[in-house]
Amino acid sequence: MLMSEQVTAALGEFVKKYLIAAKKHPEMLMAEYDNEWPSDCYTASGNTGDSVTWQPVKRSGEINFNDLENALDMKIHQDVISFYSAYWSDNLSAETNKGYLQLLQPWNQHDFERLQQNLVGHILMKRRLKQPETLFVALTDEDDFILTVDNSSGEVMLEQVGLLPKEVVAANLADFIHSLQPCVTKT
Repeated sequence: MLMSEQVTAALGEFVKKYLIAAKKHPEMLMAEYDNEWPSDCYTASGNTGDSVTWQPVKRSGEINFNDLENALDMKIHQDVISFYSAYWSDNLSAETNKGYLQLLQPWNQHDFERLQQNLVGHILMKRRLKQPETLFVALTDEDDFILTVDNSSGEVMLEQVGLLPKEVVAANLADFIHSLQPCVTKT
């Protein structure tokens, strides 16, 4: 199995575990309905502000990062492309032995486009700081710390925004996702 297929499979397994965990904690699949922010993830309709259920939805069709790659004049690591192309979803809360995090996921096409713009901004910041190019995949519960994928090696890194990555968390994105356990959002 290609590494990018391993990422898609690992994320699929995590989503299954997330849905199972949500049976005991339904709040994991609750969102505020927004008429202006449509998504295939909503499992019910409502009025803006209503609390409704949602669930991750497998994406289909051709998904590409050509605009992002052209804007940056670089090839994006295939693991990151696979990660962001697998599902429409709200962010997925998870925990590790080091703390809590949220796997970032696109909610709809507009969110996917905004995500790509944010990735461009992140890469341009890394270039300006003359640091290795990384691509964010998760937020941590610590201010200014994110989890990124090193675009050259594919390693998952703990990184404080604006600084060099602090440590290698996993050899690759699939291994990282396999190490996670779904959890109720910590606030």
